[in-house]
Amino acid sequence: MKYRALVIDDEPYAREELKYLLNESELFEYAGEAGNAVEGVKQVNRLKPDIIFLDIQMPGMDGFEMVSMLDPERMPYIVFVTAYDEYALKAFEESALDYLLKPVEAERLERTAVKVEKVLSGGATPNYPEKKLEKIPCTLKNIIKIIDIKDIEYVSSDMTGVHAITPERSYLTDLTLKGIESKTDMLRTHRQFLVNKEHIDNIVINENQSADLHTKSGKTVPVSRRFLKPLKDALGI
Repeated sequence: MKYRALVIDDEPYAREELKYLLNESELFEYAGEAGNAVEGVKQVNRLKPDIIFLDIQMPGMDGFEMVSMLDPERMPYIVFVTAYDEYALKAFEESALDYLLKPVEAERLERTAVKVEKVLSGGATPNYPEKKLEKIPCTLKNIIKIIDIKDIEYVSSDMTGVHAITPERSYLTDLTLKGIESKTDMLRTHRQFLVNKEHIDNIVINENQSADLHTKSGKTVPVSRRFLKPLKDALGI
């Protein structure tokens, strides 16, 4: 059995070299690649690899930050790749399956393959410690933007995707609503909405015991009957 492998590295040569080694291996099936962490999150969600070979140092958002943005339900096993041995200890603190030093050698990759085979053939699922999200990767047309959680008023989902709403505009993100809820302090108001309590201005209760929540910038977020009481409890009202 071969395991689907995704390579995430900002250096094209490093990606190409690892692609060659993975294709030469009897254990791995090369599933694809990404040149940055934001694209990496998207590719993990789209390709659903068994394992990712993840560069630690990348511009904008490093490999450790990217791991914190992955949905636990879609989490693959991780092998960190780095040019700096000083990151090795931190990689293991992050519970990585293994780490590789650049330039990756075929013999060293085969030792990693032995570890991969032992873990994945047993049917185990990844169990990495969850960290609070401080930022989320978003896109606006052809612009990639990393937005601080504190700047987001609310998050919503619809047929077009998951949207992070700031006072100024709306951005698309490849993170899931469930993943954002589990890794932030944002509060559920509706099956399709999360709200940042720091941006709440007021809540208007409707006759049917649903509500309309208004943000400080004047936007309206629906609160369903199911989530009204939990929301009030969370806000201490």
